[in-house]
Amino acid sequence: MLFDLDGTLVDQESAAAGAVVEWAAEYGITGPGVADRWAKLSDRHYQAYQRRELTFQEQRRRRVNEFLGLSVDDDEADVIFKGYSARYEAGWTVFDDAVPALRQIRAAGLKAAVVTNGNADHQRYKLERLGLTDEIDVLTTPDGLPAGKPHPQIFLQAVEQLGVSVADVVMVGDSLDRDVRGALAVGIDAVLLDRYDVHPDADVPRIRSLDGFSPPLRRRQ
Repeated sequence: MLFDLDGTLVDQESAAAGAVVEWAAEYGITGPGVADRWAKLSDRHYQAYQRRELTFQEQRRRRVNEFLGLSVDDDEADVIFKGYSARYEAGWTVFDDAVPALRQIRAAGLKAAVVTNGNADHQRYKLERLGLTDEIDVLTTPDGLPAGKPHPQIFLQAVEQLGVSVADVVMVGDSLDRDVRGALAVGIDAVLLDRYDVHPDADVPRIRSLDGFSPPLRRRQ
C-alpha cells in the first residue's frame, strides 16, 4: 500500500492555514483571504521546486518575499520563515483514521509506504514528530529524482523499495492528479481519498475516509 502524507495521513492544510494567519498578522496582513492566498502562492512555488527549478530552501524564501511584499536577502528570509514554520509544525496533527488504517493494512500482512513530494529530511522529521515512523515500512520522496508526483519515477521507486511489482500495489491519496492519475499512468491501482467531497464526480475509486479501508483487488486476466 502506498499512501500520500499531507492531506491523507496528516492534516497539513489546517496547520498551514492556522499558522499563516497568526504569522501574517505580525506583519500587518490580515483578512479572510490570508490563508487561501498563502496556500495558492505556496503551491505555485512548491511546484517549481518539484520541477527542480528551485531548491527546497529557495521556494521558502520566495514565498516569504512575495507574500509579505519584501525583498530581503536569503538569511533574513530564512529567519522570517521560521516564524511561520514554528507555528506550522506546532499545528501538525494526524487524521484520526490514519493510524488505525496503517495498522490494519500491516496486520493483514501488507507493507505500508508513504510516497510524498516533500523534502526527505522534512518529511522524516514530520513522521518522527507525529509518531508515524514506526507505523510505516518505507518512505519515498523525490530527492534525487527528476520530479515528484505525478512523475512516474517516484511511484516506480516506491515499488522497488517495497520489493514488489506495480500489479501488487495500490496508491491512496487526496490529489486526483498527483496521487491517483499519476499512479494509474504507471499501472498502479489507485483510490482517491476525498475527505471534503471535492471530486464527487471523479471517474476513479473514491472514499471519504480511511475508516475500515481495504484495498481493492485487481481483476487478474
